[in-house]
Amino acid sequence: MTTTDGTPSVGDWTPQELEENGRLLLSCLRRHFEDLRTLPVTTDRSAQEIRGLIDEPLPTEPEAFGDILDQTWRDVRPHLTLWNHPRFHAYFSNSSSGPAILAEMATAALNVNVMLWDAAPAAAAVESTVLKWLADLLAYPEDGDAVLVDGASLATLYALAAAREQLTGLDVRQHGLAGSPRLRVYASDQTHSSIDKAAITLGIGLDNVIRLPTSGDGMLRPDALDAQIRADVDSGYRPMAVVANIGTTSTGAVDPLEQIAEVCAQHGVWLHADAAYGGFWRIADGVRPHVPDLSAADSLVANPHKVLLCPMEASALFCRHPDALTNTFRLVPEYLTTRHENGSVDFMNYSLQLGRQFRALKLWWIIKSFGVRGIAERLTAAVDLADRLRKAAGNSSHWKVENPDTPFPLVCLRYAPRGLTREQTDALNQRIHQRVNTAGRSYVSHTVVECGYVIRVSIGNIHTLAEDIDVLWRELSAAAAAEEGSAS
Repeated sequence: MTTTDGTPSVGDWTPQELEENGRLLLSCLRRHFEDLRTLPVTTDRSAQEIRGLIDEPLPTEPEAFGDILDQTWRDVRPHLTLWNHPRFHAYFSNSSSGPAILAEMATAALNVNVMLWDAAPAAAAVESTVLKWLADLLAYPEDGDAVLVDGASLATLYALAAAREQLTGLDVRQHGLAGSPRLRVYASDQTHSSIDKAAITLGIGLDNVIRLPTSGDGMLRPDALDAQIRADVDSGYRPMAVVANIGTTSTGAVDPLEQIAEVCAQHGVWLHADAAYGGFWRIADGVRPHVPDLSAADSLVANPHKVLLCPMEASALFCRHPDALTNTFRLVPEYLTTRHENGSVDFMNYSLQLGRQFRALKLWWIIKSFGVRGIAERLTAAVDLADRLRKAAGNSSHWKVENPDTPFPLVCLRYAPRGLTREQTDALNQRIHQRVNTAGRSYVSHTVVECGYVIRVSIGNIHTLAEDIDVLWRELSAAAAAEEGSAS
């Protein structure tokens, strides 16, 4: 690049170069999506081989963007696990849809920091509107605190920090935990590990995260919770919060939120709902009757990047109590003091984060591009695909669906021929799992439930079709037959 007088430029690409290089990238992405079903879901190269492809000396001289893009498509993309692949069914399958892909590009170009209203007025307004829309989709009160954060783990940390600040007579924000009673957080044994990490960070300690056992349905029992809280109060502990699940990570179980809320109300304990996975599935007509009234929770997290056709990272944190989050996190040094007017909002006051990307834009574009009806139709299609897989397993001899009661498109399968011990069946399912993933045509994960090792299939990608589920079923069946044959 040179300036008009022929001297080397130390500036950015010209707008024309940006467009030309952008077209190169979009062309690559177009071919990527056209060929997606022919691509392996993950790589078979070792960690050492992959690092060898990427590791190189620090570049001193500039490289042409076309060459950089070629290297990326040659050495990086083939050795990714493609979460946006229609046959990726591991963890919580999610999507990055067209509107969101373009919104991420626009967000990077605008590069605004949504910390103060004055720093990004329209971006803060978009975030406020999007949060109202999301609350409406969740049927959660809109008049409390709300903020977009990067993921459910930090959203849970912020919610529990607000719960701690709400405890009367402590004022941990000002005085710290020294001399305070031992605080306790309650959850089921199926609750996500982010609760434990939050307890570590907040100084509560792992010993004070009380995980109550669940029965085979994976649900927290309100009577056991009530008994544990009463026993802890008698022993001098201070109950701080209860975490209820709307879609557990392993099996998609739903805790009885309204009954748990009654227990929390009796004891004056904060109720946080982890609806990171399950919350937005209520948009699908067939799922909605199975999702409890989420407004019973004092705070709630739900992840658009798990369900709403949205790429990482976007998590929505809501709190029913106005100023609960801001009273916990608001700290305004002089250099961040600005004017305030009716309707303005400073999102830096709702969490630990000061520098904040404009993550609301992709949600704004998604919801406007598809509409609630369009999103609901796409989610319903995923639910139908999960039912297709459950039906196939139900019609087979040795496959069992181990979480038949979940309303979500999360299917836990176990291959269990007669005459095998639990240990032998666990090992068999592990080998089936590994065989499917190694083949690269589909990709699944696993968990361990009451019966043992199960193959966990999450369906929720906008690109996934019935043919992809049929391919997965053939892969699972073939892997099971091959493993049984090799063992005989």
